[in-house]
Amino acid sequence: MIDFLAGAVTMGFMVASAFFVRFWRKTADRLFLAFGAAFGLLALNQILAAVLEAGDERTPFVYVLRVLAFILILLAIVDKNLVPRR
Repeated sequence: MIDFLAGAVTMGFMVASAFFVRFWRKTADRLFLAFGAAFGLLALNQILAAVLEAGDERTPFVYVLRVLAFILILLAIVDKNLVPRR
């Protein structure tokens, strides 16, 4: 059951990434590109955690991708709010 849910979450991250990249292509807004990349990193994190069976404390390095994704989201939001509008 856990593997099924992990796969569903991974698919959700991939779909969200595809939507944000599609929105980025339409608007050329960097925020959408950053969100697409972040959700791609979250999907990759889920895949690596499932493949490496990272369910215990011996494999914390897998979750570095999750931290990078959240940092990317935070930087994109800060960048969006600090750049003056045209």
